[in-house]
Amino acid sequence: MLALVGSGPAGAQTAVPILLQTPEQALVQDADAIAGTIGTSSDEALRQLRLQQASVAATDAIGTRFATRLAGIAIRHRPSFGIDVLLTGAAPQPDETLDLAGEAVTVRFVTGASATHTELVQVITAYQATIRASLLGAPGMGIDPRTGELVVIVSPRDIAREGEALLRERLAALTRVPVRLRVVDQPTLDMGGVVGGARVIGTVPGDPRHYLCTSGFVVTDGVRSGLATAAHCPDALNIRDADGRDLALPFVGQWGWGHQDVQINASPEPLSPLFFADTAKTLNRPVMGARSRSGMRAGDVVCHRGERTGYSCSQVELTDFAPAGDLCGGACLPTWTTVSGPVCKSGDSGSPVFLGTTAYGILKGGSYRADGSCAFYFYMSTDYLPAGWRLLTADPESGGPVPPAVVNAAPGR
Repeated sequence: MLALVGSGPAGAQTAVPILLQTPEQALVQDADAIAGTIGTSSDEALRQLRLQQASVAATDAIGTRFATRLAGIAIRHRPSFGIDVLLTGAAPQPDETLDLAGEAVTVRFVTGASATHTELVQVITAYQATIRASLLGAPGMGIDPRTGELVVIVSPRDIAREGEALLRERLAALTRVPVRLRVVDQPTLDMGGVVGGARVIGTVPGDPRHYLCTSGFVVTDGVRSGLATAAHCPDALNIRDADGRDLALPFVGQWGWGHQDVQINASPEPLSPLFFADTAKTLNRPVMGARSRSGMRAGDVVCHRGERTGYSCSQVELTDFAPAGDLCGGACLPTWTTVSGPVCKSGDSGSPVFLGTTAYGILKGGSYRADGSCAFYFYMSTDYLPAGWRLLTADPESGGPVPPAVVNAAPGR
């Protein structure tokens, strides 16, 4: 969903120093932000984030090794960092110990799941339209890798009409997989130097009002550089740079079908691979790499920086999520990832989702409770940038852009 903003003149600009973080500084900041959520000290949270990063290749290998039985992989934060692997069938699998960056990490195997991860994805594809037609409110659907359940997000109206137990039993009988219902009061909605994570303003033809989105990551086609944001944002966008200039970002194209919600606006000047990573927009981070969607686990910590809600970190919930309704030019595919808030709001559309200096995705939308608080948000993986475009990344030797950006986004508009 887009945010409507005032159309009057911008206020006076205040010069605020913008600092470039190192990868280590970035991870320390994210650890401080997530420590309270996972119930640890900042030092322990930092240790766990390092293990999270170090464990990706190991869990990818586990997924390949148990491909015919794999129901899900999840990261466990309490009482200590560990990895849970859910398998189908009754054949026991002994726990294992991994050596990750010199630390021993336990991999705990749990058996007895009713369906594999692949089968659960196929269930969403096969029954999405049927389930939607049987409910008053358009449902969202996703897979919980911790439990091997199909999670169906329904409205209170459907619970009131049918009863929670009866509805769950009906959907389980239809899909022949375990079903868990999650009741959300409001449906999933789009949210509606130059760097990522900055405010962009646009207009819609025939509408005098101005709308707000957040820029995502800097991208390139090998010739031009530009900013990626959400496809449901206005085509024509403007951004204010560090010198107080309003710069037009020419529209290149938008891709918003099924698995994508991404728009690219070109920059009139070369850009560096930076994004804002704090609420006040005083900290820039370089993009050093990206995390593929295929390796995402429930419990992974990610952060985002939206123009309306600022900077926050939380945990991945559902790794294969199909948002409700027709938010993807029709029904959405189960290719989106949900994160358990804690905050999201209109105007965050297009904002960067990341951990440290690793890019994860571009925020699309969220779902809200009755009091307006964020139940969860969901994002598109950077895997799905349009053909011909890729993330612009920083020099791995220096850990930062070379040379400094010619254009930097201003802290405010």
